[in-house]
Amino acid sequence: MRALWRSKFRASLEVGCWNLELSDNRLLVASFAAYGIMLVSFLIMNKPKIIAYLKPTCGWSQGVRAIMRKYDLPYEDRDIINDPIQRQEMIEKSGQMLSPCVEVNGEMLPDISGEEVEAFLLSKGLVGQTDRAADAPTNQPCAHEMPQSAPLQFRR
Repeated sequence: MRALWRSKFRASLEVGCWNLELSDNRLLVASFAAYGIMLVSFLIMNKPKIIAYLKPTCGWSQGVRAIMRKYDLPYEDRDIINDPIQRQEMIEKSGQMLSPCVEVNGEMLPDISGEEVEAFLLSKGLVGQTDRAADAPTNQPCAHEMPQSAPLQFRR
C-alpha cells in the first residue's frame, strides 16, 4: 500500500490494482479482510484549529456550537461573559465588540452566525458537504432579541 501526496488537499492511494483518489483534506485508509474484501474508512486529518468566542446561552453562539457538532470539529469554546480576559482578547483580535467571533486557522470571523461559519468552512474546503442536520438553529438571535408577539386588538 502506497500513498502519494499530490498537494495539500489531494491524495492518491494505490493498493494492489486499486487506485483511489481522495481530496478535501482526508486520508483514505484501506485494509483487506480475508478473501479480498476491501473495507474502507475515512479518517479526518488536519482538522482546522478553531477558537470560538461565545456567550453561554446566546442563540447565535448556540448556532456556532451546532455547526461544530454537525461536522464533529474540535474547538476551544471561550466564554466571553464569565471571563473578561476572553472578551478582551476577542475585542483585540476582531477589532469590534459583537459576538460570536470565530477564529479558524488564525483567520478571524467577527460577529458571525453558525450558518456563516458553515459557509466559510465549506468554501475553504475545511469540511465536506453532509446531509446531517444541525441540532440547533444556526441563524437565530439570543432569546431576549427575538421579536415579541403582541396580541392583536381590533376596534369596532
